[in-house]
Amino acid sequence: MNEIAVIDDAEAAGASLDPMRARLLAELAEPGSATTLAKKLGLARQKINYHLRSLEQHGLISLVEERRKGNVTERVLRATASSYVISPSVLGAVEPDPSRSPDRLSARWLLAVASRLVRDVGELLTGAQRAGKKLATFTIDGDVRFASAADRAAFAEELAEAVTSLVAKYHDDSAEGGRTHHLVVAVHPELKKPPA
Repeated sequence: MNEIAVIDDAEAAGASLDPMRARLLAELAEPGSATTLAKKLGLARQKINYHLRSLEQHGLISLVEERRKGNVTERVLRATASSYVISPSVLGAVEPDPSRSPDRLSARWLLAVASRLVRDVGELLTGAQRAGKKLATFTIDGDVRFASAADRAAFAEELAEAVTSLVAKYHDDSAEGGRTHHLVVAVHPELKKPPA
């Protein structure tokens, strides 16, 4: 089972978004059958089977084993990943495109860039998993508390200068056999969590 899988097919995305099928995906983090799921969820086995067929057809679950029980063959299934991300590529012509209106201070542009990041890294991860290889990436995730909007603006300017300097130092268009890597740096306000 993969830790995370990227859904890049519109029909598979639709199947995963159905509340019952999403619940079945969560339940199938551990192998289960239509019978065991029906008992656990209090639903008819036939209804569970209907949803399982759709999830299996879209590659979101897979067969682990078949068990003979009298005249019946019980199919034991498992989710293909612990969690899923839907690639923006399933939106086709309305997929966010950062090239439409680049503006480094725009929240909409940040979302378009983040969407491209999900799409691109999803494709790369899927390819790496198929090839049995690791994907070389690097991520920094942290929090910074600014005393004022002026401090935030100064930080953004210094960060841009530092990144530009590093890119100038290491970027080499003439490197034979070199591989271009995409760089994304983002700063956004933290979501306020409701009081517990």
